[in-house]
Amino acid sequence: MKKEVEHISEDDLRPEYDFAQMQGGVRGKYAQRYQMGTNLVLLDPDVAQAFPTEESVNEALRLLLQIAQRNVL
Repeated sequence: MKKEVEHISEDDLRPEYDFAQMQGGVRGKYAQRYQMGTNLVLLDPDVAQAFPTEESVNEALRLLLQIAQRNVL
C-alpha cells in the first residue's frame, strides 16, 4: 500500500502581490538570448592568474589552435 502524501503549501507570498493584475510580463523573454550567449568556463586559479582577461584566454587558445592545425597538415 502506498501512503498518500499531503502537500501543504508554504506560500509566503504576501497578499498584496497580485500577479494576475501585472501587465507586460512575457514568459521566457530572455531564453533565446541566454541560450545563444552562455558558454561559461571556470578556470582553475593558477590558469586564471596567468590569463586574467577573456581576451588573453581567447588569444592563447587561438594560438594553440594555429599550432595544432600546423601539426595536422
